[in-house]
Order: sequence, then C-alpha cells, then structure tokens
Amino acid sequence: MKLSLKFILLFLAMIGNNELFAQPVPVENDTTKAEKIIIRKTDLLKRMTIDDVEFTYFEGNVQIRQGPTFMSCDTAILNDKENNLIAYGNVIIQQGDTLTIFADSLSYKGNEELAELFGDVSLLNKDKELYTDQLTYNLKSKVATYFTSATLVNDSTQLTSRRGYYYVQTNDAFFKDTVNVVNPEFSLNSDTLQYNTTTNIATFHGPTRIVQNESKIYCESGFYNTSTRDAKLYDNAQFVKGEQQATADTIIYDGTLKEVILEKNARFREGDKNARADKIRYVESTEVTFMEGNATYNSKDQNIVSDTIVYDSKNELYKTKSRSVIVDGSQILKADNVNFNDAEGVGHAEGNVIWVDTAEQLTIVCEEVDYKKETDYILAKGERPMLISLVDNDSLWLTSDTLVSFRENPEDSLRTLIAYNDVRIFKSDLQAICDSLSYNTGDSVFHFYHDPIIWSDTSQFSADTMHIQMADNKIDRIFLVNKAFIINSPDELYFNQIKGKHVIAFFEESDIRRMKVEGNAETVYYLLDDEDAYIGVNKSICSEMMIYFGDNKVDDIRYYDTPKGQLTPMQKANHDLFILEGFRWETKRRPMTLEDLLKKR
Repeated sequence: MKLSLKFILLFLAMIGNNELFAQPVPVENDTTKAEKIIIRKTDLLKRMTIDDVEFTYFEGNVQIRQGPTFMSCDTAILNDKENNLIAYGNVIIQQGDTLTIFADSLSYKGNEELAELFGDVSLLNKDKELYTDQLTYNLKSKVATYFTSATLVNDSTQLTSRRGYYYVQTNDAFFKDTVNVVNPEFSLNSDTLQYNTTTNIATFHGPTRIVQNESKIYCESGFYNTSTRDAKLYDNAQFVKGEQQATADTIIYDGTLKEVILEKNARFREGDKNARADKIRYVESTEVTFMEGNATYNSKDQNIVSDTIVYDSKNELYKTKSRSVIVDGSQILKADNVNFNDAEGVGHAEGNVIWVDTAEQLTIVCEEVDYKKETDYILAKGERPMLISLVDNDSLWLTSDTLVSFRENPEDSLRTLIAYNDVRIFKSDLQAICDSLSYNTGDSVFHFYHDPIIWSDTSQFSADTMHIQMADNKIDRIFLVNKAFIINSPDELYFNQIKGKHVIAFFEESDIRRMKVEGNAETVYYLLDDEDAYIGVNKSICSEMMIYFGDNKVDDIRYYDTPKGQLTPMQKANHDLFILEGFRWETKRRPMTLEDLLKKR
C-alpha cells in the first residue's frame, strides 16, 4: 500500500494531539510507564525525516510488539520519539490469550496505550464479538469506546447502539442511543443499557421495551437476565400479554418459574376483569393470580374485596383469605374465606358470613354458606344461621339450624326461603317458633309447619300448620289449619280462648280486626266494664263464628248458627272449668330478645 506524504503528515499531526481520541468513562489510573513500540518483523523498512521529526516506514508482514501486546498489519509508520504508530491493512491487535481486535487501519499512541481503529473493526473477547467501523481501545484499562454505532454478539444475543463502552476486564458493556437487543426468544429496545457478557444481565437506565413471545414489558429502570429471563423493573413498569395488562411500582419476572410479581400499587387487567393489591403474583404455567394486601378484584358482574384473593383463570376459580366482601349485582357476601368455581357457578364461604340481597331486603348471617349461581341457591349452616328481613317497616329476625334460599326460575326474581329444625322468629310486634318454615316472595306467604306457635302482643296462636299472608310488606292474614287455638291474656290471670278446626285472622295496620273460626268453634272470653274491671266470663260453642276486635279487645261475635253458651259472673266462676281442651300457655318458649333466637335448647 502506497501512502502520500501529505496523508502521512496529517495522520502524524493527529497523533501528536488528543483530538482524535474520545475519552471513555473514568477508570482506575494505571501509572505504569508504557514500554516502547518494537517492530519485530517487516519485509521493507524505510527511514524518513519530516520537519526534523524522524519516522520509520514499514511495509509487508509487519509484526509489532509493545510489552505483552502484539500487533500486525500490512503497512506501519512509527514515530519512535513520540512512541506513536499508524498502521494500515489487515490490522490485528492481540492482547493476552483472550482478546483480539481486527481493523482496516489503526492510529496508536504508545505511551497512553490508546488505539483508534477504523474500517471493519472487530473486537473478539473469548465468545464475545464487537463490530463497528470506528473504535477507541485503551489497552491499559481495557476499555473499548465507540460513537458511530456498534454491534455486540454474545452467544445468541446481539446488541446494537449508536455509542457505548465495553470493559473487557469486567465484561461490562454500556450502550447509549437507540439500543437494540435481539435474541431468538426476545427483543429489547432501550435508551441506555448496561450489559454484562458473563452474567448476561442487562441493566436499564432509561425507557426500555422488551418483547418475549406474546409478552411485552416496559420500564424506565431495572434489569433483565437474558439467560434465565429473570427481570426486575422500576419506574412506570408495565407488562402486557394478550388481554393481560399489569402495572406496578416494581415488576419482577421469574423466567424459571414463569412468574410475574407486581409490588406496590399493583394493577392487573384481563378483558373486563381488574385486580388491585399491594402485591400481585401471576403464574404463567397455571394461569393463577395471587393478590395480597388490600386486594380488590372486579369483573362485569362481580366486585371482590379481601386481604388476599387467589384467582385461577384457566379453571375459573377464585378464593379469598381473611375478611372478604363480594358484590354480585344486588347481592353482597362478606366472609373470612371464600372459594368459588366461576365455571360451574358453585362456591363456599365460611367464617362470620353475611349475605345481603339488597333488592329483596334480605340478610343472612351464619358461619358457612354453600352457593349455586344458576338458581341463586344459598345453603346457610353453622351455629344458628340468622335471616333478617324488612317486614312492615320493621326488622324480622329468623334463626334455625339450617337456612336455604333459591330461585325456582332463574329467569325471574322470585325467591323461595326454607328454614328447618328449631325455627325461631323475633319482631317487635310478633314472635314465632316452629320446626320448619318456607316463604316465597311470589305469593308473600310464610308457611309454618310442625307445632308452630305465633305470639302477637298479648295473644298466642297455635295449630298443626299456620300461614302468614303478607300484603304491601305487612301482615294481612294468619291462617291456622287443624287444631287452631288462640289465647289472649293481658294479665296472665284470666285467659280469653278461641278454638276451632281452622281459624283465619284478618289484620289492618298490624292489628287484628276480625277472626273467622270454622269447625267446632269454641270461645271463652272475659267481659270488662267501662273501667276495665272483670264482670264475668262467657263461654260459647258454635260450628262457625266471626269475632270482631277493637283496641285488641273483643267488640262483637257473630254466630253462623244457633250458639250454645252462658255468661257466668266473676264471683261465681270456677275458672279452671273455663280452660278449653288443648290449652297451653307457652310463654317460656316465646323469644323475647335476639339472644333468645340463638340460645341452644
């Protein structure tokens, strides 16, 4: 290769100052004095003097050494006094047994051991390869610098950027401006990136995007291990996979376990499903999401609040730990633990369970609940489940061993309630007990079975079976079927009694207005004077009669056929003889407080 004198002088002038070399990032100073550049071999040698400066020109198979560093080229010019060198054609630098640099040309400052390489530059360090068209390499610090774009190849990973530094000793590379990382399994774009070729860890110092299969990751700082696929992302961290979107202060991705962990201000979305928590962990292989700490989960139909929520999207299962609140349309469920199979529409809740239907104004309190979504089936059990309903603008409290509620037709809102074993009811103006009970919101009738007793004010109702007909959320009628018996006693000294096969009690504004007694009707009632003093007792027998009430007292009795009866003055009455067969005054069984509903018997 023939070089013009003008070009040689220009290059030597550049060697004489520092303008040619870009300063790399600071490294620890090496005060060791540089050795002289030695030409070990050449085909042709010429000496020349330019402006009193001596140069040596070498051509053909030039072999160069400086201490432990070896170089070779086709042509070289050496400034022996300044210990500087320029080289052309098939330039090679060999440092130790691991690093080799190839270039078209070289400008080298021997005292600083600083090389500027041009053309097709390749830096090989074991299995790492750096390619660029201009590279500055400091042989003392073993730092390579470029400002005209370069590509680093490490195994199957390829990194490119417009400028950067490569630290040979620590295997750290710093990339800046339009950083791209390509791997068969992912791609990465960043503004600023640090990459260690030994650990394969990429550290982000600016906006970064990672695409891996269907997953997309964004952050503005963090790190990513290209071998294990582990990542830790900060500052506006985001994760997207199909319909799944996640954001958090910190996103951790475990490539081995295939887990995504969101920490602090964690948000997760999939279609119409949204999750929030202090920490969210998603396992890709099982498609299970763990939401921990102030967790909320909502979809089109449901809203769940709990300290911990676990959602299995593959099998459509979710469960909660600690106190939970689930809102599903007009229904609200509160419990310590909930398990629900969304695919099959069945679930189980336990621990201080509260279920509320705001549309029906029904509340159930219990220890355990089984649930079926299709029929809105609820089975409440545990320690005396309690139902609370609004009747006549007043709360009605009901307890039993088991409560069941369901919709017979899922298409409408009509609900059926069943309570069985030791049913007890408390309302401010009505109390009741029975063995089992049913209620349907369609006909608004309570059905009491097996030895039911109802108390209202100073009256007691009993029969084989009883029904309470509601109208406008108020008691309209009470039906007593078979062995009907009604007792009224304001003072529990004397007892007014009505007995018959069947009885219908008619109510107005929650007070009894009239009572129809059918079949073997018998009555015993005590007459009062104007000062409410007893004056006598009347006993009547008739097949059917209608009794009228006013101020909770008998105003009139109408008989449908000729009655048999007599009036006995109080001073002549043997009150034991006025007790009708089947009489039983059950005040001890009457629940007078909410505590009475929960007592074991």
